[in-house]
Amino acid sequence: MRARAVAAALTAVLVPATPAAPAASAEPVAAEGRPYLYLEGPPGTVLQDTLSLTNPGRRPLTLRLRATAPWVAFAANPVTVPPRTRADVPFSVTVPPDTPPGDHTGALLAKGGTGGDVTVPVRLRVGGPRLAALTVEDVRITGEAIHYTLVNRGNTVLEPRLAVRAEGLLGEVLHRPERPLRLELRPGRR
Repeated sequence: MRARAVAAALTAVLVPATPAAPAASAEPVAAEGRPYLYLEGPPGTVLQDTLSLTNPGRRPLTLRLRATAPWVAFAANPVTVPPRTRADVPFSVTVPPDTPPGDHTGALLAKGGTGGDVTVPVRLRVGGPRLAALTVEDVRITGEAIHYTLVNRGNTVLEPRLAVRAEGLLGEVLHRPERPLRLELRPGRR
């Protein structure tokens, strides 16, 4: 399986058992404010973690779990969470031996009943040499605007910052200080 397919692999969604029931929730076990699951290991290993499913409703809630990658396995599926309780579901991620090093993202999905879905993002860091490589392509200037494409050619997630400087015959004609771009650029993305 290619790394990009692996990277887009993990997604968790929870839905109430009845339309009137409060929405269930999912989060990493011992989350302490963590908005996502984080796993790290070399290619060819099996990584383990636990997903916590909460049912605030008055009836049992049965959830079907799935991942967007075939290399994720849940200890139990489907999972029935009793009313007003939490169920911790262990899962494993088998990192394929040919997975290139770097950062990969995805999410775990849990689904059941009707209503809205809840997603738990997953970040996977595969060990090995890391390469941060950003290219600026297709630069065009139209009037007062500068158009460009950023491409992440490395194997790590980047949060680019932008500074613009231009020189003409008489010296510097444009200088914009560095600023964050408010985007996360995954490997291979533009």
